[in-house]
Amino acid sequence: MLIAACGGNGEGLDANGRPLVPGDGGSPPPLSADFDAIQANIFTPICSVCHVGGSAPMGLRLDAANSFNLLVGVPSTEVPSLLRVKPGDPDNSYIIQKLEGHQAVGQQMPFGCPTTQPCLTTSTIAFIRQWITNGAPPSATAATAATVHAAAPLAITSIVPDDVEPVSASPPQIMIAFNHDLDVTQIDSRSMHIERLDPGAPPMAGEIVPARVTVSSANLRALMVWPSRPLSAGHYRLVINAGSPSQFSDIAGHSLSVGVPNELGESVISTFDIEVLP
Repeated sequence: MLIAACGGNGEGLDANGRPLVPGDGGSPPPLSADFDAIQANIFTPICSVCHVGGSAPMGLRLDAANSFNLLVGVPSTEVPSLLRVKPGDPDNSYIIQKLEGHQAVGQQMPFGCPTTQPCLTTSTIAFIRQWITNGAPPSATAATAATVHAAAPLAITSIVPDDVEPVSASPPQIMIAFNHDLDVTQIDSRSMHIERLDPGAPPMAGEIVPARVTVSSANLRALMVWPSRPLSAGHYRLVINAGSPSQFSDIAGHSLSVGVPNELGESVISTFDIEVLP
């Protein structure tokens, strides 16, 4: 999951595996068992050295904009029977197994631990454990913003992968994040597919890959689209099947129409590119 092979160098850790805290005015909040502090002290300075952008291992981006939605309630890519973060159950959360070094697949994280850089200390990991034990609640900043902007229109806040930066391998899932909790009763698990586009003007679908749509009960703001098979290099688009509604609704009943029509009149939600690196 977290953290498959990548080129991290231990930046963000002292010699004892504790997060470094800069001494200037831009210091993060003290490390504690809440998501804001964990993001600022661990995920951003340590994990996102590798887990960021199109080359993020296993498609897991641990930058502040995407980490919560790609962790909480999301199955691990390496061991799909385990969630990356299972709220209330740190022992069965794959992130804990990877950080503590008793994972079933791959190596302990951060990458290079314990040979070329320090591992996180038990006391540091304990803050992540406690956050998960507490139910893995979202950022306090995000929760406050959600309360203030509860009346704001339903909107998409991010999509991973997107059309900005190509990804270097087949994404295990496509994540669509919203600003409100979704009404899952309105979501069809088989309502989308992925198309690989043949070059040309206009581009036409050369391969159609079925997909499965899920929303975790642990995070109702993140919709996951799972390709039925790995995707090869090429240009892709995520499409809502013909006959399926192109609207999403939140739990308050507000709706959002998504996508732009393709040549068949189906709604295209997003596009992305896969580039196989040499």
